Amino acid sequence: MDHQQQQLFSLCSVPYVFNIKKHFFVSLFSLSLLIFSTLVIFNLVGSSSSLEPLLRFGLLSPSSQNSTKDCDYSKGRWVRRTSSSSSLIYGEECRFLDSGFRCRKNGRKDSDYLNWRWQPHGCDLPRFNASDFLERSRNGRIVFVGDSIGRNQWESLMCMLSQAVPNKSEIYEVYGSPITKHKGFLSMRFPQQNLTVEYHRTPFLVVIGRPPEHSPQEIKTTVRVDEFNWQSKRWVDSDVLVFNSGHWWNEEKTVLAGTYFEEGRKVNKTMGAMEAFEKSLKTWKSWVLERLDPDKSYVFFRSYSPVHYRNGTWNLGGLCDAETGPETDKRRMEPDAAHNRYIYEAIEEMKYQHSKVKFLNITYLTEFRKDGHPSRYREGGTPVDAPQDCSHWCLPGVPDTWNEIFYAQLLSMNYRTK
Repeated sequence: MDHQQQQLFSLCSVPYVFNIKKHFFVSLFSLSLLIFSTLVIFNLVGSSSSLEPLLRFGLLSPSSQNSTKDCDYSKGRWVRRTSSSSSLIYGEECRFLDSGFRCRKNGRKDSDYLNWRWQPHGCDLPRFNASDFLERSRNGRIVFVGDSIGRNQWESLMCMLSQAVPNKSEIYEVYGSPITKHKGFLSMRFPQQNLTVEYHRTPFLVVIGRPPEHSPQEIKTTVRVDEFNWQSKRWVDSDVLVFNSGHWWNEEKTVLAGTYFEEGRKVNKTMGAMEAFEKSLKTWKSWVLERLDPDKSYVFFRSYSPVHYRNGTWNLGGLCDAETGPETDKRRMEPDAAHNRYIYEAIEEMKYQHSKVKFLNITYLTEFRKDGHPSRYREGGTPVDAPQDCSHWCLPGVPDTWNEIFYAQLLSMNYRTK
């Protein structure tokens, strides 16, 4: 047997083969243990910041992190602002604010309601970048449609965006109208970006009008749940639409006030407010799908904004002026508003035909903020015995967070006007 044959025999010998197998299985076991440990850590940790050590060593790909695209901003908690966190980006001196939302100017002494920011679970809200938002919206139209709570959000966004404009006086109302709650339509132009940001007051979204002839005397007006608001022809070419509705959809502001629901040109006196709200959303859905370009229009429907009247309703002595911090007792929080289910279901039915329709869910985070309302600190001239305002919001305040989430959702869709 020559030398080469001896080497071959030695490599094929039982002890040597066993040695190779032993090392192979040990290596395989070690690799399996490493993968298993990584998966366990991944499941236990859940936050992107905690995964950074694993990413640094290449054990998880960057795609495993929470991103803007898959973050649920609606769940989280309010945390105190720190010196390192972003400060308020505008103040009550912003000229786009209605006087009723300037709570400090109207006599509110405490300012702690300004010292909170929303921290989503498992991810962070992108920092609001007004310059970026304006650039992405160049030559476009952003339109808010809804009730006065929608106006709250519109004014907040106007103030947030204007911080990126050195000469704020160049921003103007297209028709020369003053910023007042008595105006149901306002269109503010940013000339450098050729952008308008508009507000259209339509609390019901559908048509409100006179009842059919020969209707009973108690029927003063009707809400036509199957006919979309006539102003809607002005919204068709918008790049971004933000709808809201809900606060007028109750028995007190409809049936008890002589406003009944009409469908097919017939008044249905047995139809309740929530059934009518559901039907109106079907009308809204049909309008969006029929009239808006799914390749151009980004459509949002904001969820219900909670109210915080304590010890009575708004017209029966309800108060909120003693509230100076977010709610800490979840047992005192109201259940999710029924309106939200109907809004969510309508949007779910639309997503395959119009992928840019989104549910702007702010209800849970807003429910905590019982401290953020104007309460008794209302605009000058309000009677002393007037009901407190525990529905609208002080500005700066909670609606700024709604707009941060609004911006984040636009980023997740790679928003840019065309």
